[in-house]
Amino acid sequence: MVSAPGLTLALDASTYVGTVAVLRDGVVVAAREALMRGEHEERLMPAVLAALADAGAMPRDLARVVCGAGPGSFTSLRIAAGIAKGIAHGVGVPLYAVSSLALVVAGAEPRLSPARYVAALDAMRGERYALLVDVATDGRIVTNGEATLATPGQLTAHGLSVVGPLEAEPRAPHARGVALLLDDSIAAGAVSLDAWEPSYGRLAEAQVRWEAAHGRPLGSDA
Repeated sequence: MVSAPGLTLALDASTYVGTVAVLRDGVVVAAREALMRGEHEERLMPAVLAALADAGAMPRDLARVVCGAGPGSFTSLRIAAGIAKGIAHGVGVPLYAVSSLALVVAGAEPRLSPARYVAALDAMRGERYALLVDVATDGRIVTNGEATLATPGQLTAHGLSVVGPLEAEPRAPHARGVALLLDDSIAAGAVSLDAWEPSYGRLAEAQVRWEAAHGRPLGSDA
């Protein structure tokens, strides 16, 4: 019995490369990538449509959407979340969220060997977002605890393999990893299309500068 039947659209844009995957009955059948920075036009939505076309599908065929929830690049995460919400709302299907740090491990190719890893993404200012992630002997991906901020030196102090785009064992988050996380994501429940936002980890640099200059939180009337 297939635990997640039908067509799943997965996308993640926690780094400056957005990724898209289409899963049929939980198996990846198409995948695309799109540059998220330094481009003159938005490229993630065209990648979504191209991946669906590669799978011989249309948005109306989807049973669900899964979006990388960060932490990561503020602007890229907002673009991916906006696309995911728009498609889920337009088609009338549930939206599920998944940790982008978990996708560093789950989306790795070739597959990582069973072990405990530290998944890491650039947090700027010389730090990383980090999460402990287990690859079980049966291939399941299990996250441990919450994402934290750490320096590269603190990450290696764990004595575990550190995986991420900037690490000695380079791996980038990829939407295809949703295939290994789909059951757990569905079990956690769909997110609210009205209220859900990715976990940005940190405020955007522009917001930090604005708040420092004005001495109050952005959006506050005080």
